[in-house]
Amino acid sequence: MLLVAGIASFFYYNEWKYSLPTPIPAGYIAVQTGTKINFPQLNNTSPGKPVFLHFFNPDCPCSRFNMEHVRSLVKKYGDKIDFKIVLVTAKPYTEKQVQDRFEIMIPVLHDSTIAPSCGVYSTPQAVILDGEHRLFYRGNYNRSRYCTDKKTSYASIALNALLQKNGNSVADPFALTAYGCSLPGCNKQ
Repeated sequence: MLLVAGIASFFYYNEWKYSLPTPIPAGYIAVQTGTKINFPQLNNTSPGKPVFLHFFNPDCPCSRFNMEHVRSLVKKYGDKIDFKIVLVTAKPYTEKQVQDRFEIMIPVLHDSTIAPSCGVYSTPQAVILDGEHRLFYRGNYNRSRYCTDKKTSYASIALNALLQKNGNSVADPFALTAYGCSLPGCNKQ
């Protein structure tokens, strides 16, 4: 009974821990929608084409849970959007390791300055830049930990709004509150 109780406690703790908002790091500077985002790797994107940045840590359970969803977004929107993975981890993963392990063949960026320039402090997070590299959306993929709730598929809703030029139609506060794993080096408030 003690073993079963211990296992149940472990699973409950992990469910509970990741259902709470990620603590905002000390010194965090919010980046407003419409802000022009610039970093060297954006020069390698198609001119005028929107960019989707998937902030990802292979060691974060939340990041791993949503990889199937990210693959489905790449499959659905890959011809209209430039997708990139922004790797945020203290461990030295190569682009090929990430692509092979998670079966996703999009560029992997290793640049620790990209997250703060987009206002990201946890993983997984989606950042969508319009064709002029202005911040269109930064937030969660879904209300469900496994990205299975179609009504709260925030990243898809934002992509559709951008492509249909409807403005950012994601108003749910949950979409814009970070949940998941803190980035390496982030100090909690």
